[in-house]
This record gives sequence, structure tokens and C-alpha cells, in this order.
Amino acid sequence: MNSFDNLQEFLDQKVDEYNTPGFIENDPVSIPHRYSKKQDIEITGFLAATLAWGQRITIINKCTELFHLMDNAPYDFIINHKETDLKRLLSFKHRTFNATDTLYFIEVLSQIYGQYDSLEHIFVPNNKRDFSVEESLIHFHEYFFDLPDFPARTRKHVATPARKSACKRLNMFLRWMVRNDDRGVDFGIWDRIRPSQLICPCDLHVDRVARKLGLISRKQTDWLTALELTENLRKLDPEDPVKYDFALFGLGVEEKF
Repeated sequence: MNSFDNLQEFLDQKVDEYNTPGFIENDPVSIPHRYSKKQDIEITGFLAATLAWGQRITIINKCTELFHLMDNAPYDFIINHKETDLKRLLSFKHRTFNATDTLYFIEVLSQIYGQYDSLEHIFVPNNKRDFSVEESLIHFHEYFFDLPDFPARTRKHVATPARKSACKRLNMFLRWMVRNDDRGVDFGIWDRIRPSQLICPCDLHVDRVARKLGLISRKQTDWLTALELTENLRKLDPEDPVKYDFALFGLGVEEKF
């Protein structure tokens, strides 16, 4: 890949190959695709992204287990549950995400949907018209841990650029909610954040492939790395840079590039 044009042509071809409904089945994005109500898509998307570490099949199975405990009606469960209904969640665990974390997530989501009709509101800093995704993620993190009784252990499950995290899972969640094309994978149900603003999720596979292709030069993987990668992807498509997440991830997982 010596030239910019060759790289763009190669990655556009890979986006076309992987940004298809066939991608859904084996990916955590399959979880929100089981639902049609906007709030259910948001809730299951957020929790599936939060739990997205480890093998994809394990993530899908654990999400299936979690939403089964909510009667496969997460929005209804969040806004209408009784205290006794929470007992069934005490058995849930995925890696270091345990019942304490689950119950706090339910509490915060209950508060959010008690005030707003969409989770999107919490990603818009102070109802601004113009803001960056960096501001959006920092604002979300501050809101999420604004309750006086939040468990300190749960903070590690919600990343923030303020701690220099690459925020891989939250950026993936935003991609699902914001990108709006006709390919059927991402939902495009939010409109306060534009696709051009999104930051590429920097997971292990994406990071490795991007470095091979010269799209990342930083030694570590942190928030600045995610910004560097996204800036380079914007040179290929300024309006929709994060579509290349499909290409980089697909090359890394399916083709072991």
C-alpha cells in the first residue's frame, strides 16, 4: 500500500464486503437487532457494548442471559421494575462485571428514562448544538456517576477520555446509534451527533491492522491514538470516517491481516 488512492480503494472494498447484514449474526450488534422499539435498541446496545470484551460468542450468550432476566423487554423492565424484580439479576456476571455493576446500571438507566425519552440526551453536553464526541463522552461519564451512592468499582466499566481511555466500547455504541446508511448493520436512530464526528473504536484487531497500514503511529493505545486513527480515516471519507471500522475489524478478525 504505497499510495493514498490504493489504500482508499482497498479499504472501501473491504467496507463494502463487511458492512452487510451477514456481519450481524456473529457480532454483539446482533443483540440490539433483536428489538424494534428505540429505547430497547438503546438499552441493549449500550449494555452489549459495555459487556463486549472476550470472545464474541461469549458476549452474545451473556447478553442473551441478561436480557432474558429482564423478560426480553428491557425498557419495560427498567421503567416498571419493582425492588423484588431485581433479585433475579443478582446471579448475573460477565468477567469482572457483576451484580453490583448490573444493579447500578439499572438504577442510572431508570433515572435517565424517568426524565428523557432517549439515552441520546445524556450524550449531548448541556444541550449544546455544537460539541465534540470527546465532550460527549466526558459529559456522559460525569452524568452516569452523579448518583451519591455509585459503587467505585463500577467506574472501570464506563470509560472516559478524561482518563485518556480509547473508549473503545462507547465509540462502538455511538457508531451503532449514529451511523445511518442503507446497509442494515448500524441503526442511525440518533441525530444530535453526526457520523462525521464519530471516533473509531480502537479494539485489538482494529489497532493491529491500522498500524500495519500506517494509520496509527503512536506507540500506546489511548484516546489520542483513537483520535489519530480517526483523523487519518477522515482523509479517506470526511463525512463517514468510522465506516472503515468494518474494514479494519474484518481484516483483523476474518482475514487475520
